[in-house]
Amino acid sequence: MIYRKLSVFFFIVCFSIPLKGLAQEPTADTIPKKDSVAKPIVKDTVKGKIYSPKKAAIRSAILPGLGQIYNKKYWKLPIIYGALGTTGAVFIYNLSNYKDLRLAYRVRYNIRVNNDSTDFEKIEPQLLPLSEESLRFNRDEFRRNIDYSVLIFALLWGLNVVDAAVDAHLKHFDVSPGLSMRIKPGYSEMAGTNGISLVLTIR
Repeated sequence: MIYRKLSVFFFIVCFSIPLKGLAQEPTADTIPKKDSVAKPIVKDTVKGKIYSPKKAAIRSAILPGLGQIYNKKYWKLPIIYGALGTTGAVFIYNLSNYKDLRLAYRVRYNIRVNNDSTDFEKIEPQLLPLSEESLRFNRDEFRRNIDYSVLIFALLWGLNVVDAAVDAHLKHFDVSPGLSMRIKPGYSEMAGTNGISLVLTIR
């Protein structure tokens, strides 16, 4: 009888130990630690939208102004297309004049050297009074202007990409009414003199 009671007691003790271990609540040591370094995100403080500078830059690189639309800065579109359109128009103007001057110079050169006036009628009327030297000088001048036009156009396109990327980065900056900037005349504790101070207050 005593032997049977001891057997039952031993059986209960042996099976209660693992069950207790299974029922034990997880502690701080047993919980797997997550990566403590959180990835920075840029959110619109109003709608909670996540803005990616990479996406904004790629879109503006593909089509000027597309990154600004992504950032909801629609007022920048007339500036971007106005600048690029003006540069493109200047490029077309320079290219057209360069082609006319190049043709006129080649015809004048062939007349002088080869006594060949085959394409003389193709010369633009306004270029007929110019000498061969003047035609060559103006041709080279417009050729340089073409290079400048292409360079400026590429720079403006690049600025459009940079603007879109930077604008997406700055989306998370706090511009709430709690920030205020004002000019304060009087004594400045920082400078130690009297004058006018620019004070930024964060409430």
